Amino acid sequence: MSTEFAARLDAYRERLAAALDRFLPPQEQYPARLHQAMRYACDGGKRLRPLLVYLCGEVLELDPAVLDAPACAVELIHAYSLVHDDLPAMDNDDLRRGRPTTHKAYDEATAILVGDGLQALAFAVLSQDHGDGLHAAQRLRMVQILAEAAGSRGMVGGQAVDLQSHNRHLTVAELEALHIHKTGALIRACLRLACTAAPLIGLAHHDALDRYGKCIGLAFQIQDDILDIEGSSATLGKTAGKDKAHGKSTYPALLGLSAARARAEELFDQARAALTPLGAQARPLLDFIEMIQVRNR
Repeated sequence: MSTEFAARLDAYRERLAAALDRFLPPQEQYPARLHQAMRYACDGGKRLRPLLVYLCGEVLELDPAVLDAPACAVELIHAYSLVHDDLPAMDNDDLRRGRPTTHKAYDEATAILVGDGLQALAFAVLSQDHGDGLHAAQRLRMVQILAEAAGSRGMVGGQAVDLQSHNRHLTVAELEALHIHKTGALIRACLRLACTAAPLIGLAHHDALDRYGKCIGLAFQIQDDILDIEGSSATLGKTAGKDKAHGKSTYPALLGLSAARARAEELFDQARAALTPLGAQARPLLDFIEMIQVRNR
């Protein structure tokens, strides 16, 4: 990853942090403990999903200000999903982003309410006019995209199937379908949200970016499965080895580590190929692939 690209990513992370600070309720505002916990849940992390929103905006030559709301909305949905996934009724995890999970730092009931609050806030952020130049029809379309990606036909549906699949031997096709929903839907939504902010985008470019999002989402999940085996809790910032402990079907378990790596590389190559119609404009998203290919957490 080039120094210049790394600096741009840091600038986007700072931009996102400032926007989240504006959108999240002040921690002293009633009910203060809930709002403190919401901010706790949103602190830290790699911010890959909002970064993808901003980088797609670069490709489409959009002002980053137009993308602050959708980038924050995606991160709020992602944070809420992590809070709920970590609960004892789900993955029962104690560690997230290198510190206690929200239900450990506060309590289970508060964690449930944190997730509820973050999810509601995501749609409030998208629906409001922030003076960013987005029209009401664009904001409504963004709400629809995120709701579909986060709901029963997307992320939540994938999580439901994941829970039902513990101690079951899934086929590769079943596992891919699970992760296309659980992980891929929200990543794909990042590209679709940015495209919605660019009303003059052509169909060919829209389809290319959508295909890129699908490939990246699945490749990212395969990487996660590999890192769960090879990484340490200290490096990952979350409990390593929990997939095996929970009896989950994973790509390494079904294919072996070498074949799982090969499948991830194949998907990254497909993502690159999908961007061909964009030509030199696609550089930021190609750089994003290079970055996540070598991630270790």
